[in-house]
Amino acid sequence: METVIRGRVWKFGDNIDTGQMAIGQYTRQGVEVYAAHCLENLRPEFPGSVKPGDIIVAGKNFGSGSSRETAVLALKHLRVGAVVAEFFSRLFFRNAVNLGLPVLECTETHRIEEADQIELSPIQGKINDLTANITINTQVLPEHIMKIISAGGLVPYLENTYIRQNESTY
Repeated sequence: METVIRGRVWKFGDNIDTGQMAIGQYTRQGVEVYAAHCLENLRPEFPGSVKPGDIIVAGKNFGSGSSRETAVLALKHLRVGAVVAEFFSRLFFRNAVNLGLPVLECTETHRIEEADQIELSPIQGKINDLTANITINTQVLPEHIMKIISAGGLVPYLENTYIRQNESTY
């Protein structure tokens, strides 16, 4: 199974915490509302301009802060295609996988520029920067993690697996 994710880059720095993605004052109003304010304190244009499939590229410690899934849900609601960062908060990383958002660690995010067009190949561990005409290595996501992401998250993956197993026993 190979999945290639293509999109335009939105570049962010280090220490992007979940409170910037799902701003507390909006979270009780539903995902439509808090997604409309996602990352606006850092990039006011982001929530209104991000396009389906766009890719966030960031530095160190992306997703620190709250363990709640609201930050990932905001990105998913905005149809962000993937997040690439030097490293992620482990809770954010796990929440992203559980909710079907591709997340890749890459030590060379500094080589990728704002608005570049890139292709991610999570199983091969490659980023092809089509704008800069360079290839960058990333963490390789194991096939079982890609199966969860491709299914749309852990719950759909388990539901599909359970249904297939039950159908094969009849």
